[in-house]
Amino acid sequence: MSRPSSLAPDRPILLVQLSDSHLFAEEDGKLLGMNTRDSLEKVIERVQSEQPQIDLILASGDLSQDGSLASYQRFHRLTAQLGAETRWFAGNHDELPAMQEACANSDLLEPIIDLGNWRITLLDSSIPGAVPGYLADDQLELLEKALSDAPQRHHLICFHHHPVSIGCDWMEPIGLRNPEALFAVLARHAQVKALLWGHIHQEFDQQRDGMRLLASPSTCVQFAPGSTEFQVDTSAPGYRWLRLHADGRLETGVSRVTGIDFEVDYSVKGY
Repeated sequence: MSRPSSLAPDRPILLVQLSDSHLFAEEDGKLLGMNTRDSLEKVIERVQSEQPQIDLILASGDLSQDGSLASYQRFHRLTAQLGAETRWFAGNHDELPAMQEACANSDLLEPIIDLGNWRITLLDSSIPGAVPGYLADDQLELLEKALSDAPQRHHLICFHHHPVSIGCDWMEPIGLRNPEALFAVLARHAQVKALLWGHIHQEFDQQRDGMRLLASPSTCVQFAPGSTEFQVDTSAPGYRWLRLHADGRLETGVSRVTGIDFEVDYSVKGY
């Protein structure tokens, strides 16, 4: 279901994307040597200092590393400090039953939201027990309906896995397995302005058929752009902001924290 927008139609909409937080049940849980709770807290502090009026927070998958209810409850508590409407969707590390339990009696998992002149649609590209992504028939049908029902709106489509090559050889096999099905739906709807995803732990910004293709840093460990084998980058954790204008224009940027030093623990293979 979509929520009718209460915004003035000509006011720009400010979105904040928090991606790949990889929280654990334990407060001191570490991914590749980085305390993921600590890094998420620092990113949230930066968002608070830079974005005084947020219309929507998008948590774009891998909120949890271990799929525990406690990790989702912690993510909920930490992001609630931002005081903004929030939506979650699953990544390959997430466990949907625990995520659903943490979101009970809320609209955190509602997949469609209307804000101003925009419609934002959130798709689940996760495959239970697997790292790559896939958009099942029900997700493609959801996308088709969301687009068909709002031809007058500008559309932002979000999911976890990358649908195009990002130039990292080791990530090629773990992206979206059926991107052609996604792009076939999108080709029928000229009002799609951008795709937004997580998963790759790095910035990505390209154009395809008039659409902006965007991916974002993790709130914890970053992956090295252009890497052939699995490699952690030295870039700091961060977030992406997006400003959606009433006429369909989109402005966006990435902001990273400072003061996080950690030693990569390569005894953990992959992520």
